[in-house]
Amino acid sequence: MTGVRFVALLLCAACLIVGGCEAAGGPDAQPTDPPLPTATFDQGLHDELVEMMEDDQRGGGSGDAARVQRLEAIIDEHGWPTQDLVGRDGGDAAWVIAQHADLYPEFQERALGLLRQAVADGQASPGNLAYLEDRVAVANGQPQTYGTQVGCTDSGPKPSTPIADRATVDQRRKAAGLDPLDSYIEEMTAICSGG
Repeated sequence: MTGVRFVALLLCAACLIVGGCEAAGGPDAQPTDPPLPTATFDQGLHDELVEMMEDDQRGGGSGDAARVQRLEAIIDEHGWPTQDLVGRDGGDAAWVIAQHADLYPEFQERALGLLRQAVADGQASPGNLAYLEDRVAVANGQPQTYGTQVGCTDSGPKPSTPIADRATVDQRRKAAGLDPLDSYIEEMTAICSGG
Protein backbone atom coordinates (compact mmCIF):
# COMPACT_ATOMS: atom_id res chain seq x y z
CA MET A 1 0.00 0.00 0.00
CA THR A 2 1.46 3.37 -0.93
CA GLY A 3 2.06 5.98 1.73
CA VAL A 4 -0.57 8.29 0.21
CA ARG A 5 -3.24 5.57 0.21
CA PHE A 6 -2.33 4.63 3.78
CA VAL A 7 -2.66 8.25 4.92
CA ALA A 8 -6.00 8.51 3.12
CA LEU A 9 -7.24 5.41 4.96
CA LEU A 10 -6.09 6.86 8.29
CA LEU A 11 -7.91 10.10 7.53
CA CYS A 12 -11.05 8.15 6.62
CA ALA A 13 -10.84 6.27 9.90
CA ALA A 14 -10.39 9.51 11.82
CA CYS A 15 -13.38 11.03 10.06
CA LEU A 16 -15.53 8.03 10.90
CA ILE A 17 -14.48 8.17 14.55
CA VAL A 18 -15.14 11.89 14.82
CA GLY A 19 -18.19 11.61 12.56
CA GLY A 20 -17.56 14.97 10.96
CA CYS A 21 -16.79 14.29 7.28
CA GLU A 22 -17.89 11.98 4.54
CA ALA A 23 -14.45 11.00 3.22
CA ALA A 24 -10.83 11.97 3.63
CA GLY A 25 -10.06 15.28 2.00
CA GLY A 26 -13.56 16.72 2.35
CA PRO A 27 -17.09 15.97 1.20
CA ASP A 28 -16.17 15.55 -2.50
CA ALA A 29 -13.07 13.37 -2.08
CA GLN A 30 -13.40 9.63 -2.64
CA PRO A 31 -11.35 7.10 -0.69
CA THR A 32 -8.95 5.10 -2.83
CA ASP A 33 -9.56 1.83 -0.97
CA PRO A 34 -12.70 0.42 0.63
CA PRO A 35 -12.76 0.54 4.44
CA LEU A 36 -10.82 -2.22 6.13
CA PRO A 37 -13.12 -5.00 7.40
CA THR A 38 -13.51 -5.38 11.14
CA ALA A 39 -13.98 -8.66 12.90
CA THR A 40 -17.57 -9.54 13.68
CA PHE A 41 -18.23 -11.19 17.03
CA ASP A 42 -18.48 -14.95 16.58
CA GLN A 43 -20.54 -16.41 19.45
CA GLY A 44 -19.91 -20.01 18.40
CA LEU A 45 -16.14 -19.53 18.30
CA HIS A 46 -16.25 -17.68 21.63
CA ASP A 47 -18.18 -20.54 23.25
CA GLU A 48 -15.84 -23.14 21.78
CA LEU A 49 -12.73 -21.37 23.11
CA VAL A 50 -14.25 -20.93 26.57
CA GLU A 51 -15.18 -24.63 26.65
CA MET A 52 -11.63 -25.56 25.58
CA MET A 53 -10.25 -23.44 28.43
CA GLU A 54 -12.65 -24.98 30.94
CA ASP A 55 -11.51 -28.43 29.81
CA ASP A 56 -7.89 -27.32 30.28
CA GLN A 57 -8.68 -26.01 33.77
CA ARG A 58 -10.39 -29.26 34.74
CA GLY A 59 -7.04 -30.93 34.25
CA GLY A 60 -7.82 -32.44 30.89
CA GLY A 61 -4.10 -32.82 30.16
CA SER A 62 -4.75 -35.71 27.82
CA GLY A 63 -6.57 -33.24 25.57
CA ASP A 64 -3.67 -30.77 25.28
CA ALA A 65 -2.78 -31.96 21.78
CA ALA A 66 -6.36 -31.65 20.57
CA ARG A 67 -6.75 -28.17 22.09
CA VAL A 68 -3.49 -26.95 20.57
CA GLN A 69 -4.41 -28.44 17.20
CA ARG A 70 -7.82 -26.76 17.28
CA LEU A 71 -6.41 -23.39 18.39
CA GLU A 72 -3.84 -23.62 15.61
CA ALA A 73 -6.66 -24.21 13.09
CA ILE A 74 -8.53 -21.19 14.49
CA ILE A 75 -5.38 -19.08 14.18
CA ASP A 76 -4.84 -20.30 10.61
CA GLU A 77 -8.35 -19.15 9.73
CA HIS A 78 -8.72 -15.96 11.79
CA GLY A 79 -5.31 -14.96 13.15
CA TRP A 80 -5.15 -14.44 16.91
CA PRO A 81 -8.70 -14.59 18.39
CA THR A 82 -9.19 -10.88 19.06
CA GLN A 83 -11.57 -9.20 21.48
CA ASP A 84 -13.69 -8.03 18.54
CA LEU A 85 -13.96 -11.61 17.27
CA VAL A 86 -14.45 -13.58 20.51
CA GLY A 87 -14.73 -11.05 23.34
CA ARG A 88 -12.28 -10.56 26.16
CA ASP A 89 -13.02 -13.90 27.82
CA GLY A 90 -12.71 -15.72 24.50
CA GLY A 91 -9.30 -14.09 23.97
CA ASP A 92 -8.33 -15.02 27.52
CA ALA A 93 -9.35 -18.60 26.79
CA ALA A 94 -7.14 -18.72 23.69
CA TRP A 95 -4.27 -17.37 25.79
CA VAL A 96 -4.73 -20.04 28.48
CA ILE A 97 -4.48 -22.75 25.83
CA ALA A 98 -1.33 -21.19 24.34
CA GLN A 99 0.14 -20.59 27.82
CA HIS A 100 -0.23 -24.26 28.68
CA ALA A 101 1.10 -25.55 25.34
CA ASP A 102 4.58 -26.18 26.77
CA LEU A 103 4.93 -29.45 24.84
CA TYR A 104 4.44 -27.50 21.59
CA PRO A 105 7.13 -24.79 21.72
CA GLU A 106 6.92 -23.86 18.02
CA PHE A 107 3.20 -23.27 18.34
CA GLN A 108 3.71 -21.35 21.60
CA GLU A 109 6.23 -19.04 19.91
CA ARG A 110 3.87 -18.52 16.96
CA ALA A 111 1.05 -17.68 19.36
CA LEU A 112 3.35 -15.24 21.15
CA GLY A 113 4.06 -13.33 17.94
CA LEU A 114 0.37 -13.11 17.08
CA LEU A 115 -0.57 -12.09 20.62
CA ARG A 116 2.05 -9.31 20.51
CA GLN A 117 0.37 -7.90 17.41
CA ALA A 118 -3.11 -8.23 18.91
CA VAL A 119 -1.97 -6.30 22.00
CA ALA A 120 -0.39 -3.63 19.79
CA ASP A 121 -3.76 -3.35 18.01
CA GLY A 122 -5.63 -3.01 21.32
CA GLN A 123 -7.28 -6.40 20.76
CA ALA A 124 -5.78 -8.51 23.57
CA SER A 125 -4.64 -8.27 27.17
CA PRO A 126 -1.14 -6.89 27.85
CA GLY A 127 -1.12 -8.97 31.05
CA ASN A 128 -1.70 -12.15 29.07
CA LEU A 129 1.14 -11.15 26.77
CA ALA A 130 3.45 -10.61 29.76
CA TYR A 131 2.76 -14.12 31.04
CA LEU A 132 3.31 -15.71 27.62
CA GLU A 133 6.48 -13.66 27.01
CA ASP A 134 7.91 -15.00 30.27
CA ARG A 135 6.68 -18.55 29.67
CA VAL A 136 8.46 -18.74 26.31
CA ALA A 137 11.60 -17.11 27.74
CA VAL A 138 11.74 -19.63 30.59
CA ALA A 139 11.23 -22.52 28.16
CA ASN A 140 14.25 -21.23 26.25
CA GLY A 141 16.33 -20.81 29.43
CA GLN A 142 16.30 -17.02 29.09
CA PRO A 143 15.69 -14.34 31.73
CA GLN A 144 12.07 -13.35 32.09
CA THR A 145 10.85 -9.79 31.64
CA TYR A 146 7.95 -9.61 34.09
CA GLY A 147 8.72 -12.25 36.72
CA THR A 148 5.47 -14.13 36.15
CA GLN A 149 6.96 -17.62 36.05
CA VAL A 150 7.55 -18.65 39.65
CA GLY A 151 7.95 -22.11 41.09
CA CYS A 152 7.44 -23.35 44.64
CA THR A 153 10.58 -24.45 46.48
CA ASP A 154 11.21 -25.56 50.08
CA SER A 155 12.17 -21.96 50.87
CA GLY A 156 9.14 -20.44 49.14
CA PRO A 157 8.43 -19.12 45.65
CA LYS A 158 11.38 -18.60 43.35
CA PRO A 159 11.48 -17.21 39.78
CA SER A 160 11.94 -20.04 37.28
CA THR A 161 14.70 -18.05 35.58
CA PRO A 162 16.29 -14.77 36.63
CA ILE A 163 14.34 -11.56 36.03
CA ALA A 164 15.99 -9.20 33.56
CA ASP A 165 16.63 -5.73 34.98
CA ARG A 166 14.90 -6.47 38.27
CA ALA A 167 15.18 -2.81 39.35
CA THR A 168 12.58 -1.81 36.73
CA VAL A 169 10.40 -4.92 36.75
CA ASP A 170 7.54 -3.16 38.56
CA GLN A 171 7.40 -0.49 35.84
CA ARG A 172 7.05 -3.20 33.19
CA ARG A 173 4.49 -5.06 35.29
CA LYS A 174 2.46 -1.88 35.78
CA ALA A 175 2.50 -1.17 32.04
CA ALA A 176 1.12 -4.69 31.49
CA GLY A 177 -1.60 -4.19 34.13
CA LEU A 178 0.04 -6.53 36.65
CA ASP A 179 0.47 -6.03 40.40
CA PRO A 180 3.96 -5.22 41.75
CA LEU A 181 6.33 -8.18 41.96
CA ASP A 182 6.35 -8.18 45.79
CA SER A 183 2.54 -8.54 45.82
CA TYR A 184 2.76 -11.37 43.31
CA ILE A 185 5.43 -13.15 45.36
CA GLU A 186 3.26 -12.75 48.46
CA GLU A 187 0.34 -14.31 46.60
CA MET A 188 2.58 -17.14 45.38
CA THR A 189 3.86 -17.68 48.94
CA ALA A 190 0.29 -18.41 50.04
CA ILE A 191 -0.19 -20.77 47.08
CA CYS A 192 3.11 -22.55 47.72
CA SER A 193 2.24 -23.04 51.40
CA GLY A 194 -1.14 -24.47 50.45
CA GLY A 195 -3.03 -21.46 51.81
